[in-house]
Amino acid sequence: MMELKQFLSALEQICEEKGIPKEKVVETVEMALAAAYKKDYGKKGQIIRAKLDMETGLVKMWQAKLVVDQSMLKEEEVVSEVSETESGAEVASSSKPEAEVFVKKFNEPVEEDLAVEAEQKVRFNPERHIMVDEAQAENVKLKPGDEFEIPLEPHQDFGRIAAQTAKQVIIQRIREVERDVVYENFKEKEGQVLSGVVQRVEGDNIFFDLGKTTGVLFSDQKIPGENYYIGQRKRLYLVEVARESRGVLIVLSRNHPKLVSKLFEFEVPEIASETVVIKFIAREAGSRTKIAVVSTKAEIDPIGACVGQRGTRVQAVINELGGEKIDIILYDVDPVKYISHALSPGKVIEVKITDDKRQEAQAIVAEDQLSLAIGKAGQNVRLAAKLTGWRIDIVKYQIEEPKQEERAKDDVVESTEVDVGKKVVKKKKTKKSKEKEVEEVKEKIEEVVEIDQNTEQKTNNKAKGEGIIKKLKLKIKSKKVKAEN
Repeated sequence: MMELKQFLSALEQICEEKGIPKEKVVETVEMALAAAYKKDYGKKGQIIRAKLDMETGLVKMWQAKLVVDQSMLKEEEVVSEVSETESGAEVASSSKPEAEVFVKKFNEPVEEDLAVEAEQKVRFNPERHIMVDEAQAENVKLKPGDEFEIPLEPHQDFGRIAAQTAKQVIIQRIREVERDVVYENFKEKEGQVLSGVVQRVEGDNIFFDLGKTTGVLFSDQKIPGENYYIGQRKRLYLVEVARESRGVLIVLSRNHPKLVSKLFEFEVPEIASETVVIKFIAREAGSRTKIAVVSTKAEIDPIGACVGQRGTRVQAVINELGGEKIDIILYDVDPVKYISHALSPGKVIEVKITDDKRQEAQAIVAEDQLSLAIGKAGQNVRLAAKLTGWRIDIVKYQIEEPKQEERAKDDVVESTEVDVGKKVVKKKKTKKSKEKEVEEVKEKIEEVVEIDQNTEQKTNNKAKGEGIIKKLKLKIKSKKVKAEN
């Protein structure tokens, strides 16, 4: 019996520090007690198990054997001594400590070993196997493949080597349980966005602190031109969680297209509630992203919901991505309309489907919209092709010149009839003759205006002259009167 209070206190401390379930720690302690018991009191090939009573602190020990029949055995029926690799017992090695070698072998789950032996033929070992007739003599319900338990007398006095073995089992087992917990927790978060702090930089790889573990951002998952410094907080897309010999490998990404959709889920409640759905995303990380959205309710504007009031929502996503441009377009089931929207900000005059099976289309744009539709280095049309899944050719709009016959027909605008003596002659007026007539009329009007102006000027001059003459006559008359007086 052990000091139960101290044990429970230490148990809770380990669970809190490592973040692992209490049941796993208890299971680890039971494995350590079984390993220590086998080290001092067991034999080669034995499978020892222990069960700890958490209420009383008592430990129950027993030996487990696999129930077999003749069909499960190989030709050699009895093997008194088995090799070290088959028995899984003590290994004497001069190059490695005895406790370390034992821990590595004992750490393999016993239940799995017995299950494997039950499925294939084995060599009979009296320490690991028992014949079905002998087992049924103790318990008639047992059958081949079941486990036969033999109670063992518990011991509390273990030697130094056994205690060291138990210690190594606990340390290694807790590490493995801790890795399993981290793997299970982060495996469920694959495809989600995590918040991490830059912990260290090793070459082109960036390591982020994710709380309980560390994730790595490889060079091919970074946004081109983005800088990282220690202590910087970033949002990252969890790509993959994998087991490795050293622990758990968590692969992060900053250039994944789904990072954009997840960021919009944080900023746009309509997307989180699936009222607005992001159908497709085409991204060139660090430069530009196009997303196609659609609303499940007619009264909601999907583009307006993503942009937000004065662009606050989309601007928050742009800031998180380091200024990356984002084009939000309306998704449409009609490929003609969808392609036209996808080429935004370029304005498309017409979209023609050239090959429906091969998904090829031709977009006709005005000359002043050609550069916008194609984009810098063809980026806009390239992203539009990724977004729609269609091969798009940009064509400049050209006005077709009319043929000579049509041009001659268009020149004839009217017909008039002219009386020449007693004959009536039909005279056709063309655009050119009409323009000539207009010019002649203009010249006549100008001449009339000029004549009128000259006439008016002459009239004014004459009136002025007559006034001057009258004044002179009055002066002469007044002088004559003065002379006579």
